[in-house]
Amino acid sequence: MNKYTYYGPFKTLIQDFIELKQAIGYKYFAEAGHLKRFDTFTLQQHRCASILTKEIVMQWCTKTSYEQQANLCARASAIRQFAIHINNLNHNAYVIPKNYFKHGRKYIPYIYTQSKLIRFFQETDNCHYCSLCPYRHLIMPVFFRLLYSCGLRVSEARLLKVDDVDLEQGILTIWHSKKDNSRLVPMSDSLVQRSRAYSNQVHPYAEGDDYYFPIINNRPITNGNIYKNFRKFLWRAGISHGGRGFGPRIHDFRHCFAVHCLKKWSAEGKDLMVYLPILRTYLGHDSFNETAYYLKLTADVFPQITLKLETKYPYLIPELEGDIDETD
Repeated sequence: MNKYTYYGPFKTLIQDFIELKQAIGYKYFAEAGHLKRFDTFTLQQHRCASILTKEIVMQWCTKTSYEQQANLCARASAIRQFAIHINNLNHNAYVIPKNYFKHGRKYIPYIYTQSKLIRFFQETDNCHYCSLCPYRHLIMPVFFRLLYSCGLRVSEARLLKVDDVDLEQGILTIWHSKKDNSRLVPMSDSLVQRSRAYSNQVHPYAEGDDYYFPIINNRPITNGNIYKNFRKFLWRAGISHGGRGFGPRIHDFRHCFAVHCLKKWSAEGKDLMVYLPILRTYLGHDSFNETAYYLKLTADVFPQITLKLETKYPYLIPELEGDIDETD
C-alpha cells in the first residue's frame, strides 16, 4: 500500500501509476518516495503544468551537490517509468533515454573465505546484552547465520514472524518478498538447533504474529541496528571495510551463499543445469538471469562452469556479465 498523498499537477497520474505497479506485484516503496519528492517539486515550481515536458524532467534530474550517483539514477529511472505510463495513456510526456545517467563504478560483491566467515560468526556469538535492544545478544548470532545459511535478503529475515519459522520441519516461510513472491526455505540441521535454543529464550509464550527478531514493543529489529552491529563484528573479526559503496555489505552474505553453493556442486561433479533451477527457486529469483549472474562471480575459481553452460545452452543464458540489482 502507498503511504503517500500527492498534491501536485500530476497527482492523479502518479497515484494511479503506483497503484498499478503494486497491483501487479511490485512493492514500489522506494520509487513511490522518489515520485513523492517529484510531486513536491512540481507543486512548488510547475504548479500549472499539464504536460510532463523535457524541461520539467531535466530540471528534476539535475544532480545535487550532496547526491550519490546511484540516487540520481534511481530518480531518473522512476520518472522515466512514470513518463512511459503517461504515454501509454495517450498523454504527452517526455521520456528520458534509458541509461541516460551512468551508474558509475559497479559494486563487486564481497565473497567471504571460510576463515573469515568463522571469525565473523564468532564475533556475533560474543555480542553482549544491551538495554536499548534487550534481545540483541540473542538475535545477532542467529540473524546473520540465517542470512548466510539460507541466502535470505535482509528484509526477509528481519520481517519474519514466529509462525513463519517452523522448527519442527525446519522450514522458513517467506511471504511477499521481492515482486510479491513467496517461497519455502529449508534450514540446515545445525541452524534449526540454534534457532530452537533462541526461540526458547526469546519466544517462550509468543503469539504467531509476533516478529521473530524483535526489539521493544514487538517491533522488528531495524536496518540501522543490524548495520551498526554488522560493522562492529567486521572490525572485531579483522575484516576490513572499504567505506560507503565499497563493502562488504550485509547483502553480500546472500551472494556468498550462492557462490559457495555453486563451488561446492561443481567440486562434487553435480549437473549444474539440474541444480541451478533449484538455486533459483531457493533464492526466490524471478528470472533465470538473476541466478546466472552468480556464475560470473564463480568464474575466477571455476571458469569451466561458465564455459560449459555458455557452450551447451547459449540461448538459455545469453549473457553472464553485468550486475543484477536484486536487493530489497
